[in-house]
Amino acid sequence: MKHYPFVLFYLFCNVFIYAFQGSFWVYLACFLAFSTVVIWGSFDIGLGYFVNSITHKRTKIKEVALTFDDGPTEFTPQFLDLLREHRVKATFFCIGKQIEKYPETFQRIIADGHTVGNHTLSHSHSTGFLSAAKMTEEIKQCDEVMQRYGNITTPLYRPPFGVTNPNIAKAIKNTRKKSIGWNVRSLDTIINDERKIYRKVTRNLKKGSIILLHDTSEKTYRVLVDLLVFLEDKKYSTFTVDSITNSKKK
Repeated sequence: MKHYPFVLFYLFCNVFIYAFQGSFWVYLACFLAFSTVVIWGSFDIGLGYFVNSITHKRTKIKEVALTFDDGPTEFTPQFLDLLREHRVKATFFCIGKQIEKYPETFQRIIADGHTVGNHTLSHSHSTGFLSAAKMTEEIKQCDEVMQRYGNITTPLYRPPFGVTNPNIAKAIKNTRKKSIGWNVRSLDTIINDERKIYRKVTRNLKKGSIILLHDTSEKTYRVLVDLLVFLEDKKYSTFTVDSITNSKKK
């Protein structure tokens, strides 16, 4: 939305170049370059192209945030047991339909003192193509499920797949959410090799990093086992996302 004036200006420049220079190739090159920027901006949440998302914490101490997407699932209790054992609090971005499937696990996440965030009702694969009204409904319906099963509300929202666009930006504004991204992406839903996932996370860690993981598999659970040992060895503490936004669950 904030880019609309820039978009119109850019298109006008392209038309001007084409009309007065008569060069289709110049026009095509400009159009392709612009399209690349827009697509990149849509899929890289760290750029903040359409939505200003929180991707890290500004801090001088060694601390990181563990965040888990797409739960709760059948594997989540194992994650909770492990986090409890290490006395670590995390942030769980939950899908409404998964909460309906595993309400007791969702309630345990809250009871164990973890922070929860909205990850839409259905985590639709068509997220990037939904209207602003439909995206708003996805967020609101997830809020309703969280209130129904956990008696809780949250201002925290993580866009599915990290995808943003003008419609999603409008939905975030309509629902008064704070978009939460990451700066360390584990790719644990894509990479099968646990050691590669572990190395990808630990290699890219910085002070204040927000780490994206998923509580959806035994694979990621085993990565977390080693990751927590690594954090302890390297003297990293952990924080939850609400500590950055000054928002607390209610």
